Amino acid sequence: MVWNTALEQRSAYRRRGAFIGYHEQARQLVEAKREPGLEWLAEVPGHCLQQTLIDLDAACARHGTWKVRWKSKTRTAPSFRLPEGGKIAVERLNRRWARARLPKLGWVRFRWTRPLVGVVKNATVLREGQRWYISFLIDDGVRTPARDAMPGTGIGIDRGVVKIVTTSQGRFYHKVFATGREVEHAAKLQREWSRTRKGSNRRARATRRVRAFAAKIRRRRQDFAAKTAHVLTRDHDLIVFEALATRNMTATVAPRPDPGRPGGFLPNGAAAKSGLNRAILDKGWHRIELAVRSKARYTGTCVITVHPANTSITCHQCKNVDAKSRKSCEAFVCTLCGHRDHADVNAAKNILTVGRTELAQPRPGARVGARKPRTRVGRKANRQATAPGPHAKTLAPTAGIPPA
Repeated sequence: MVWNTALEQRSAYRRRGAFIGYHEQARQLVEAKREPGLEWLAEVPGHCLQQTLIDLDAACARHGTWKVRWKSKTRTAPSFRLPEGGKIAVERLNRRWARARLPKLGWVRFRWTRPLVGVVKNATVLREGQRWYISFLIDDGVRTPARDAMPGTGIGIDRGVVKIVTTSQGRFYHKVFATGREVEHAAKLQREWSRTRKGSNRRARATRRVRAFAAKIRRRRQDFAAKTAHVLTRDHDLIVFEALATRNMTATVAPRPDPGRPGGFLPNGAAAKSGLNRAILDKGWHRIELAVRSKARYTGTCVITVHPANTSITCHQCKNVDAKSRKSCEAFVCTLCGHRDHADVNAAKNILTVGRTELAQPRPGARVGARKPRTRVGRKANRQATAPGPHAKTLAPTAGIPPA
């Protein structure tokens, strides 16, 4: 509700040529807690509401007010962030369970899945399906190395549909996230959901089943991305990706009206394009890049993106650009020099070459009078909220509770 109300307020201000930012909205939020009917805002931790306004301010600054999406009550997973790390205490109860003390919420018990080595900076509570999850942002004290341990081991990455990741060294990383029977089961669950009436209990149960299955596939995709990123960043000091606009690549095909038949449309290949869109989204291209960038902070690996123009139709040997050289999704035969290679491996080699060329070029300084980037209000607010106080408590010793 806070996100949608604040976004609506920003839109109303923009319509009449005015502007309202985070500080003014935060001040009005404090006043709203005293209004009749909105007393429930006072029961919510104040920093959680402020974090919502900070996220909205960052989204509007990055994408513009008119492109920021509303949050749905049914489709958006409920979550909130507690930025006061100094007021969060974590205690290990036994081998499988622990508990955390959250401001205004008290002690919350959760399952212990990995050690928390470091200082707790903030905590995020998220609901996925019928389960609640809590994640902690930890300052482990590890700093990014100034140089990778394996210099001169750069690779180019080509992301595809047949093989998810192909490196310039000729290695393939691929995994099927859903088998044939699971795809049929997902289609069956979707049909059952479509036959239910909106607002009924059967529809709610069908929605839970569909979301549970989608969450299982999503976890497999996350696991593949994390493992692949670990291998790539461990063995290479430079990783070059293509700057792919996945959202534009998976856009629907515009209809083609038939001029000779009013109200009719010509074939536009929408069925084939929808199948390609599903295949692209299933592979999780953007998730792999994010995982690699996250892992690179521990190894010092340099991760860059280059323009993808002509990387798949350029011969790596003679630099001849010809679309006819790519015979299929696997075969590449140069029409000029006859060089043969796997199509994805050849593209990955070209990506690495372009990346090394861009790194070797001197970067010009900022021109005089260039506009400075806008200062993010969220950075200052988060630094103030997560600053360790005198009562800060990180990891307490094991409580005197007998193991389960």
